[in-house]
Amino acid sequence: MAAVGTEARGAWCVPCLVSLDTLQELCRKEKLTCKSIGITKRNLNNYEVEYLCDYKVVKDMEYYLVKWKGWPDSTNTWEPLQNLKCPLLLQQFSNDKHNYLSLVNKGKAISLKDNNKALKPAIAEYIVKKAKQRIALQRWQDELNRRKNHKGMIFVENTVDLEGPPSDFYYINEYKPAPGISLVNEATFGCSCTDCFFEKCCPAEAGVLLAYNKNQQIKIPPGTPIYECNSRCQCGPDCPNRIVQKGTQYSLCIFRTSNGCGWGVKTLVKIKRMSFVMEYVGEVITSEEAERRGQLYDNKGITYLFDLDYESDEFTVDAARYGNVSHFVNHSCDPNLQVFNVFIDNLDTRLPRIALFSTRTIYAGEELTFDYQMKGSGDISSDSLDHSPAKKRVRTVCKCGAVTCRGYLN
Repeated sequence: MAAVGTEARGAWCVPCLVSLDTLQELCRKEKLTCKSIGITKRNLNNYEVEYLCDYKVVKDMEYYLVKWKGWPDSTNTWEPLQNLKCPLLLQQFSNDKHNYLSLVNKGKAISLKDNNKALKPAIAEYIVKKAKQRIALQRWQDELNRRKNHKGMIFVENTVDLEGPPSDFYYINEYKPAPGISLVNEATFGCSCTDCFFEKCCPAEAGVLLAYNKNQQIKIPPGTPIYECNSRCQCGPDCPNRIVQKGTQYSLCIFRTSNGCGWGVKTLVKIKRMSFVMEYVGEVITSEEAERRGQLYDNKGITYLFDLDYESDEFTVDAARYGNVSHFVNHSCDPNLQVFNVFIDNLDTRLPRIALFSTRTIYAGEELTFDYQMKGSGDISSDSLDHSPAKKRVRTVCKCGAVTCRGYLN
């Protein structure tokens, strides 16, 4: 993966020119605080358990090797169990040990013996990696929530493997135009409605129906564009025709899947059918650039290119490096999300915004998916398949597991 650029590095990222241990040691010597590397006023001279690294029994006394928060590994110390007031970390240590044994003894009965005098080095190494992963994912979660501009919270979870945050992904809230592409095309007029449900509002001016009912659910068929009220409209932010621009209202979790699909997204709350869930955003590039990038993505077996082919095929959205939560939504041949084209301030039909709405009630804990071959048409006929040159050269195997699975993503 490419290195994180200085201009895009999140607040939790640490420059790799100097090790974290060295930075922490320098800060402590100079009595300086630095929140991004864990040196705060609270722990500048105090010790706080960050995680537990190892375990042993000496003369019937249990000891844990402690990593102190904000202190380098060289200061780790063995501490008796009776001195540790961190029940959550002790439980995590025990769970990680059990998980490791479950992995190495897959399919076999496991008998945990708590009277071992010391952990095997491989177990201790795994426990430390899990602890570091947990910290990294928490920092990433905090960073995502700092960057988002919508109501719904973002959570991160990995109980499957040791994979940490992606090193070459940058969270954005709206399209990022590639050099040479302009997204500035503001609406020239807006409505003056007092009630956008009953008056001649923006959709009527565009020659289409109002997209939503009074329950904020979409009522138009797939393939029909959505025209929301824009910045020139006199209606306020509570207007019932401003659903997509309000952003994601649901708490979602980016989680590591157990079926080999990498990261996925699940909802933590119930989502009613026909409700707006999220936008698909990324870097807007030309179709020629999509062709070039597609060759690289084919070799990696990834698919992040989304053709903006509402009326033309000049532009494509690439969410491989820049995107929001939708970057992590997996494909399914039997999806619970549907694609719609949306126009708000930018009315250029070559550059619609892409919104994902629920096709049915989605329950808490359920993974969110959409069909990568659907372009808002509502069917899977040959006309609706994505024939982007960037995606059609190499066939990517589908892992959705649906009864109606077509076998391939493209």
